Amino acid sequence: MSMHSKAYIFRQQQLLVDEHFQLPQAARLQHDLYLSENGEIIARDLKEDELVPEGYQLVPIRLLVQVWSRVQFEQASRAVQLLEWRRNHRFCSQCGHSTQQHASQYAMVCSSCGYNQYPRVNPCVITIITRGTDEILLAKNARNKTQMYSLIAGFVEVGETLEYAVRRETLEEVGLHIKNIQYLSSQPWPFPSNLMMAFKAEYQEGEIQIQENELSDAQFFKFDQLPEIPFKGSIAYAMIQHVIHGTPVADDSKEWL
Repeated sequence: MSMHSKAYIFRQQQLLVDEHFQLPQAARLQHDLYLSENGEIIARDLKEDELVPEGYQLVPIRLLVQVWSRVQFEQASRAVQLLEWRRNHRFCSQCGHSTQQHASQYAMVCSSCGYNQYPRVNPCVITIITRGTDEILLAKNARNKTQMYSLIAGFVEVGETLEYAVRRETLEEVGLHIKNIQYLSSQPWPFPSNLMMAFKAEYQEGEIQIQENELSDAQFFKFDQLPEIPFKGSIAYAMIQHVIHGTPVADDSKEWL
């Protein structure tokens, strides 16, 4: 069996790839995170004092979502989230003792009290809201320095259903009531460890009143008069194309690499 593996090597949110955005083959090290049972796919952190190998570059994974297939990006997303989970759980949250990774599970185990810490994702809802047959609601994030407009999104709070979170986020951010909420699709989004769950809904009533600490603007736009929107590869882009052109939000027919 070869001791070299396809390697996801990260420095924070940047991934080591060659000029064609392909992953390196690397010799396995003791503390590698195995993404496949046989160790053919691994993940590790590139230490701050380690040099980038010749012929390779560190590329933000936000860029890779635009050039890779959905399957490739999801595997990279899984890798970076698991590395961050392991990095952030080196100590037990119950007793403070140091932890070690379980031999066969994604669990950080406390050798003192036995508590296991497993990876967690943060559920988020993202909603495309239509008005009539040719308008969608787009909003500009107050912290975004570009002119890009996107969809209403936010974290699901404890005790909420997804549909309730959709209604609450919409009411909080733009002051509108919506109806006919329908689930569309989902996308892992590793910034840092989110699961985006996509919904569509229809405008019911109300006037736009933006939550100023979150948004700088929100408007209904005609399909043929859209401002700058999120990049291809993001679920927001796919949702907008779905509503306007009828294209699928996600292709679930592909198998994992």
